[in-house]
Amino acid sequence: MPIDEQTQQILDDASKLGDLVAKHPSVAKYKSAQKAVADDTDANRLMAEFNRQLETLQRQEQTGMPVTDAQARQLEALQGQIISHIKIKNLNMAQVEFVDLLRRINQQIQGRLVDVTPPKAGGAPRIGGLS
Repeated sequence: MPIDEQTQQILDDASKLGDLVAKHPSVAKYKSAQKAVADDTDANRLMAEFNRQLETLQRQEQTGMPVTDAQARQLEALQGQIISHIKIKNLNMAQVEFVDLLRRINQQIQGRLVDVTPPKAGGAPRIGGLS
């Protein structure tokens, strides 16, 4: 299916926007934090153990066996260790910044389409005053 000129321009501009986002400091910070966690054996061990315990408890609940207080406390203790791990904490903060950047970009795009109204019976939705 051939792409019309206007669609191609939108795609080209989206590519340029992607390049700008990729150069944003929050992206570099997020990638760096991801690498720091990936390279940290203690962080990986904590996260793997947490995921293993969480999966075990989920399977246990699916079979109708309740989670014991001791199991819940053990999972909470492990979660506390993860939350207090400095590299994981840095990763979480960098991820929040990155996701916030994407949210703000999306809001800017959606802000241009504020006149979106639900379709009437048998009709198409109005976008940006077009019907």
